[in-house]
Formats: sequence, structure tokens, C-alpha cells
Amino acid sequence: MLEIEKIDNVLEALLFVSGDGLKITDICELLELQKSEINAAVKRLQKKYGGDAGVHLISYNGKIQLASNPEYADILAFVLNPIKEKALSNPAMETLSIIAYRQPVTRLDIEHIRGVNCDYALQALLKNNLIEIVGRKDALGKPLLFGTSETFLRKFGIEDIADLPDRDKLLEKIKDIEETTPEPTEEGLYRFVSDEENPEFLQGEDVVKIEVDDEKAD
Repeated sequence: MLEIEKIDNVLEALLFVSGDGLKITDICELLELQKSEINAAVKRLQKKYGGDAGVHLISYNGKIQLASNPEYADILAFVLNPIKEKALSNPAMETLSIIAYRQPVTRLDIEHIRGVNCDYALQALLKNNLIEIVGRKDALGKPLLFGTSETFLRKFGIEDIADLPDRDKLLEKIKDIEETTPEPTEEGLYRFVSDEENPEFLQGEDVVKIEVDDEKAD
């Protein structure tokens, strides 16, 4: 059994060495501590790693993790990334907001709302780990269901999906987050596979082709 004064230090060391998020329930079980003891330690560490500190302690989906202060994101990207990362395209941002607020949702559900094909917006979000496949809908063809990921929660500073902000505010936050894009074009948008190929997440799926009016498409 750990002494109270050592819990903070042990928790701090665990988070530093792990790098990834750790489940509070797992920490409690392995260290034989009460959840209240860990939560109290988390609050103390959040006070230590807060404000202008270069590192913050964040919590999301029942996990805790040490992460860089978002205030210094531009400086970190400048130093660590010789090539400026490209922002998500508008179709990808719109698709992400639909998934966030209506999850779990199918590709056809999203296309019904947006009015255009969204295969490649989905592929971009999957490659950036902002969404994930969460199952299949109990309907004809068993279509894939999409939902937001833990990466989404972490990047947007949301502890639980129930804490989502107003949709317009979320769109503004999405615009501020830059992601590494697969094969950026000169215009800074995604270069996807040709329309004759299925995107990676649809390999092996029965895909219904949708004719899109070019004048109405994004």
C-alpha cells in the first residue's frame, strides 16, 4: 500500500513513462488504491501541470494522460515539423461534426445529411484517428457504423462525448486543429485514390455508387 504523499509522485512517473492515456480503474486495481485517492492525486497534479506550464494533465473517457499545453502548439509544430501540416478540408470537418453529434452513424446517413458522397472525407478522418468503426447497423447489408475516437476527445479537450460543446463552437475548434494529411496536393487538400477504387475502410464492402452533381458537390 502506497503512502499518501507518494501517490502523486508514482502517478506522475507512470504517466510520464507511459506516454499514452492510462485508465483510472486500472491504476486503482494495480496499486490497490481507492478511486477517491487517485482522483485527489489527479486534481493535485492538474494544479501542478496547469496554466502556463508546458505540460498539462488531461482526462478523457475515464483515462488520464500528460499532454503538451495547446497554447504552444504552433511553436511545437514549427520546431518538430519542417513541413507545415495541412488543415482538414471543409467536407472532412462537416463530416466529423455530423459523426460527433449523431454517432453511431453510417456512411449513407452522413451522405443523406450532406447531400454528397463522403467516402474520402471518412477515409481522411480514419487516417487521422479522429473517428473509428464502432460496429455494424442491424439493417440490410449490415453497413459500418462510425463514431468519434479517444483521439478526438483528447485533441478537443473533451472528457466525455456528453460534454460536446455547441455544434458551431465545435466547428470553430475543428478549424483550429491541424492534422497531417496523406499526400497533400498543391492546393493543400487531400489527394485521394481515384473514384474507380474503394477507399481503404470500404475494401471488401458492397458499395452503392451515388451519382453526384458536380455543381452541388464540395
